[in-house]
Amino acid sequence: MFSGSGQLSIIVPALDEAPIIAAALQALAPLRARGAEVIVVDGGSTDATPALARPFADHVIAGPRGRGAAMNAGAALGGGDIFLFLHADTILPQDADRLIASARSCRAPDSLWGRFDLRIAGRHPLLALVARMINWRSRLTGVATGDQAIFVRSKAFWAVGGFPDLPLMEDIALSRRLKRLCRPVCIATPAVTSGRRWDCHGLLRTIVLMWRLRLAYYLGAAPARLALAYGRVPASPTQSGSRP
Repeated sequence: MFSGSGQLSIIVPALDEAPIIAAALQALAPLRARGAEVIVVDGGSTDATPALARPFADHVIAGPRGRGAAMNAGAALGGGDIFLFLHADTILPQDADRLIASARSCRAPDSLWGRFDLRIAGRHPLLALVARMINWRSRLTGVATGDQAIFVRSKAFWAVGGFPDLPLMEDIALSRRLKRLCRPVCIATPAVTSGRRWDCHGLLRTIVLMWRLRLAYYLGAAPARLALAYGRVPASPTQSGSRP
């Protein structure tokens, strides 16, 4: 049985990630060896994602398709003192638990949250500049993206109601809620995320799309409409995971 005291619950939402899920979870083995638990929330994959994930996770559960609702469902199962939300195509530093523990000593125990700097692994030589700009923007605004591996004290997560059940921008919405408690800890050691979207759709096109969607969201556009523009099919109405 996992002991949650002072430990990490790493929550990985996944949908049709069979080509990468086993390697992504194997990269978490050093953290699991030091007591972290890994919870995979499958959002209705049509491939072998759940079966491939089971040997490398403590729990693999079926959850709602929407990423925010799926991560809430995983958090509801988590026993750790800190929840860390990790995209399936993002790799944490092997000492992520120790880096977070160091950050904890600098903050009030119930209000800790933060994220890692980002590095994008892809073919385009300007992806390093894109990552630096994302990290700079995050430090300036106190808003984190999901690719930056957001972590948060479990008490703080539930105090703000967890992720809103949105088809897109759930990471920004959570950041805005948590900012009311305190600004995020920004860990300079990077999490490495895949540049597959940038490589597939083109650097400039992806930058313009992401900035346009972010601006539209801040101006009040419906997240469901933004999700369609992003290429993410919104889930049919379901209940979000909630704290038991």
